[in-house]
Amino acid sequence: MKQLTAIKTLSALAHDGRLTLMRHLIKSGPEGIRAGDLALLAQIQATTATAQLLILSNAGLIGSRRTGRYVIYFPKFEHFRDLMSFLLNDCCANRKDMCCDLGQETKS
Repeated sequence: MKQLTAIKTLSALAHDGRLTLMRHLIKSGPEGIRAGDLALLAQIQATTATAQLLILSNAGLIGSRRTGRYVIYFPKFEHFRDLMSFLLNDCCANRKDMCCDLGQETKS
């Protein structure tokens, strides 16, 4: 991942509403979730959700597909993997013992 792509990705996530939507999308897994259901979960208007989802999509974080009259959004996990690899590329001077596991929550 190039630095400008990482900046665009992080900028898209640096918003309360978009981060909330993204967390719900991640919980939905690769099968995704309908846009309307996502708006309900995030407790925001459907039009607001659509605008925020467009920003996440433009940053490469999510994809969408039409199923009948619904739009299903899903996370692009490979983009997250690329972002994490970019951020942790030089993690703690390559001392793995100093880096936390990504799956574990820290106590801070």
